[in-house]
Amino acid sequence: MKHSLISSWLPLLSVVAALLTVGAHAQTSTPAPAAPGAYPNKPIRLIVPFPPGGATDIIGRTVAQKLVAQLGQTVIVENRPGAGGTLGSSELMKAAPDGYTLLLGTTSTHSIAPYLYKNLGYVAERDFVPISEVATATNVLVVAPNLQVADVRQLVALAKAQPDKLNYASSGNGTIVHLQSELFKQVSATRITHVPYKGTALAMPDVMSGQVQMIFDSIVSALPHINGGKVRALAVTSAKRSPLLPNVPTVMESGLPGYEVNTYFGLYAPAKTPADIVDRLQREVAKAVQSAEVKDRFATQGAEPVGGTPAALAQTMRAEAEKWKRVIETAGVKLD
Repeated sequence: MKHSLISSWLPLLSVVAALLTVGAHAQTSTPAPAAPGAYPNKPIRLIVPFPPGGATDIIGRTVAQKLVAQLGQTVIVENRPGAGGTLGSSELMKAAPDGYTLLLGTTSTHSIAPYLYKNLGYVAERDFVPISEVATATNVLVVAPNLQVADVRQLVALAKAQPDKLNYASSGNGTIVHLQSELFKQVSATRITHVPYKGTALAMPDVMSGQVQMIFDSIVSALPHINGGKVRALAVTSAKRSPLLPNVPTVMESGLPGYEVNTYFGLYAPAKTPADIVDRLQREVAKAVQSAEVKDRFATQGAEPVGGTPAALAQTMRAEAEKWKRVIETAGVKLD
């Protein structure tokens, strides 16, 4: 009887022993490493170093919205304007190099500012990791609707007839908007007074009212005002005409050969961000900007999607830096 009872319990005892063994092993084992592709597992912060409503802001928000869908995480766009975009750019250096704080830099912040600011606070090629050139956009010269000029030639003639009387607005000292205006002055041999603002979105109302006569704005942010008749477009700064403004000539066509300006928009992470995170973000950006909805959004505002490699963005930075260094030196532009 006793033997029979013990025999009947043996299978159950074996199961209990096995479970206890598995439990002990689980308690003493090293936790499994996170699966590849775990990044991102929390919201991402995207710093836009210019005010809302400008070209950088529009492009940043367009791409951020697409990345939310692709990454499955919130992308918080944070505008940090000031000092030609350098204040917001400096914010990136305070962030951990973990891929959760990014910056949408531009020609102004990464290829111009290093030659203008004595106490910039960052070295572009040392302190930032390039991820991808998101887009490139042409710019457009627009004038106040009450300015009595029909084209660039008439504008140049008026500026020469009234030295220092005309004003041009910019998105801040040392920005691409400022320096392309200085380049215009150099190639046209004119004297036009600079009026800086903290972003083109803040400058445009004064151009519309005629308080300031002209501005070289990105076509991304200027197009709605042009189409609405609030400002008048005289020329685009690219080598060829924009399909968005097919009847508007280039500056070169308008009698100023050699004048060509485009703005690049690049995504950056803090230095020492792991290569696998940079690679992941580059792939996601390339996928985002080639999506139909982003391409359509860019096309309606004059921006061309790029989505290139980190190396390609680094090369663009260097080439643009050499160009604008010459303009800065010729114009004698200096900032504190």
